[in-house]
Amino acid sequence: MAGVVNIDIEESVEELEGLVRQQKNARLKERLQALYLIKAQGMNVCAIAKILGKHRGTIHRWLADYRKRGIEAVVEFGTSSGRTRVIPDWAVSSLKKQLEQAESGFQRYTQIQQWLDSTLGVQAEYATVHYLTRYRLKAKLKVPRPCNRKQDKEKLEAFKKTLVTTFN
Repeated sequence: MAGVVNIDIEESVEELEGLVRQQKNARLKERLQALYLIKAQGMNVCAIAKILGKHRGTIHRWLADYRKRGIEAVVEFGTSSGRTRVIPDWAVSSLKKQLEQAESGFQRYTQIQQWLDSTLGVQAEYATVHYLTRYRLKAKLKVPRPCNRKQDKEKLEAFKKTLVTTFN
C-alpha cells in the first residue's frame, strides 16, 4: 500500500511535542513534525507531505534517516559550505587598505582588476571586482567631478571671490 509508514518511533508523543516546541530552525521543526504526526495521529506519508508542503520522497528520506541513526539524524541538519570565493579574504583586506589610502585612489574598476592581478596575483572578472568593491566593501571610486573644457579659470576664481562677499 503506497504511503503507509512502517516505522517504529521510539520517542513518546510528549517528547516529540516538546522537541517541536523547542526547535528554532524551521527546517528541523518540519522533520520533527513529520515524526509527531506519524506517532500521534498515525498519518500516512502523502498526508504528511501535503500538510508540510513537501514532496513525499522528502518525507521518506527523513524517515529513512530516522531508521538508520535515530532522532539525532532528524535534528542534525548540515549546511553546505558553498563555493570558495574567487577573491580570498587576505586579498579583500589588502584591497580595502588600498582603497582607504587617499593618494592611491582608483578611478575605474578595471584598474582595481589589474591591480589585483599584478600585485596580488588574483584574477577576477570585472563583475566580481565591481560587486566586491561597491557593495561588500562599500567603497566608491575616486573620480573627479567633471568640468567643462571651455570653462575660463580666471572668471571662476573671480566668481569665488565675489561669492564670499555676497552671503555676508
